[in-house]
Amino acid sequence: MSKYEVLERNEIPNELKWDLESMYKNIEEWNRDYEKCLELAKRIVSHKGKLTKTSDNLYNALKDKDELYRLVEHLYSYSHLRLDEDTRIGSSQELSNKGMSLIIDVNDKTSFFIPEILTIEEATIKEFLAENENLKLYEHYLQNILRERDHVLSSREESILAQFGEVANAPQKIYSMLNDADLKFPTIKDENSNDIEITSGSFIPLMESKNREVRESAFKGLYSTYNSFKNTFAAALDGDLKSNVFNAKIRNYKNTREASLSSNNIPLSVYDNLIKTIHDNLGTMYKYMDVRKRVLKLDELHMYDLYVPIVDDVNFSIPYGDAVETVKKALMHLEDEYLTVMNEGFNSGWIDVIENRGKRSGAYSSGSYDSKPYILLNYHNTLDNVFTIAHEMGHSMHSYFTRKNQEYIYGDYSIFVAEVASTTNELLLLNYMINNANNKKEKLYLLNHYIESFRTTVFRQTMFAEFEQIIHEHLENGGSLTADYLCEEYLKLNKLYYGPNVVIDNEISIEWARIPHFYYNYYVYQYATGFSAAVALSEKILKEGEAAVDSYLTFLKSGSSDYPINVLRKAGVDMTTEEPVNNAMNTFSRLVEEFNELI
Repeated sequence: MSKYEVLERNEIPNELKWDLESMYKNIEEWNRDYEKCLELAKRIVSHKGKLTKTSDNLYNALKDKDELYRLVEHLYSYSHLRLDEDTRIGSSQELSNKGMSLIIDVNDKTSFFIPEILTIEEATIKEFLAENENLKLYEHYLQNILRERDHVLSSREESILAQFGEVANAPQKIYSMLNDADLKFPTIKDENSNDIEITSGSFIPLMESKNREVRESAFKGLYSTYNSFKNTFAAALDGDLKSNVFNAKIRNYKNTREASLSSNNIPLSVYDNLIKTIHDNLGTMYKYMDVRKRVLKLDELHMYDLYVPIVDDVNFSIPYGDAVETVKKALMHLEDEYLTVMNEGFNSGWIDVIENRGKRSGAYSSGSYDSKPYILLNYHNTLDNVFTIAHEMGHSMHSYFTRKNQEYIYGDYSIFVAEVASTTNELLLLNYMINNANNKKEKLYLLNHYIESFRTTVFRQTMFAEFEQIIHEHLENGGSLTADYLCEEYLKLNKLYYGPNVVIDNEISIEWARIPHFYYNYYVYQYATGFSAAVALSEKILKEGEAAVDSYLTFLKSGSSDYPINVLRKAGVDMTTEEPVNNAMNTFSRLVEEFNELI
């Protein structure tokens, strides 16, 4: 078979497919659980109005809710995994729709829980916990709800806000339709003088072209198009952020940033420390820009020169079996408990490995509390795909240890720590491959891969986070987000982050218009904090051995049994201090120095 040939599902060997039969052997079993779920959903309504009466009432209601959601999650997980195997199959589409409808129905039937719990006085909750040993399982869960008491409105007001949600999401939908559906970019000539249309998908490959004229044409073509619609994009972003301001005010938060970070109980100091520490270390970024300029032999380094590889392409063609062995060797430092489970994952139906016709693209880790932590891949022998294996296995191992060590109520983990385990695996793999590179060229390629990860995940995402803060504060102080204001502020930040020796082309001032994450309400800072935490953890594991591994496993096993900041502290990383980001910056500086000496 050709390496480019895509097979039908039934042509792929079973050992390269995940084992969904361990969830349900057939659709009849799924339907039996579905009917059971409908009965549980009816029963849950009987608790309405009774949660506040006695500790037994509260415990039984919470227990029944967990039983219901545990089954709902299992049913839906199976339905979406089965669909993703081959999205063309009508029966799988129907099953997935049925699973999603079930979630909506159950969410509606349980919507009374939190408002009703919030009517219980804190002193009464303490009495309930003291008299009912079973209820103590839910102590952290209840405390987390009560923590937000001052920011939850009456049932009537909450209902109005919920119904208004679709209207509030309109700016994001407008942005998505304009950006993803209606925007048309020009056609340019590629390095072989072929006509190629600029698209969201082709833009970065074009920016990686060795031909500078291609890069410049793609850069100017893309951003001139965004600039033509800058007022529409500004109006959409203005509308979206105004809804954030409205929600923060009506829920009695001091500002939008506090409102967003409060959901995971993240101190504002985490955000502030990130931006301050990156500012303090911009000198190293400037140095890397100078290295890039020198290696590319350019008189001027422009914004369209930032993505072109500065090490000639290295041919990494790695079959799946070799990739698995490489990942295993790279993660040997994680020791027996981790490695035993990981080997089980590679050998017992966790992973759906290769592409087939109709299969969902990309990669992810998924599953339910009671299933295997499944991994979807579309493996194609590339270096990036090897890193994808390590990354998704990190997610699945995190899920496995959480589910095996926590009750269902705490059997998941916060988005704040969600990328830590996956990135830790990637960095352990990167360190292993750098140390075992076959030649200088390979080592330089891998070193630059690591440096670019810092540039794009720490520096760039922190710049985005700072931009978010600036424009939210502008609105909160009575301003409005005009296109001119947004472009001016964004251009200033690019000049600050990339330094005096980079030509900050004016076209980059409109880049904010193509970043969907600005509609995610203070989300992007977590990419930078998560990467910084992973740098700290991977280095602790490599330097300190067993003690660091034990702490790391404690983190993986903690789920949501505590606030994410506290969970991460168990692994020895305190994101409320400047130390983790400072440590990451020291690593970045060391990598730039090493690369500069070798190149």
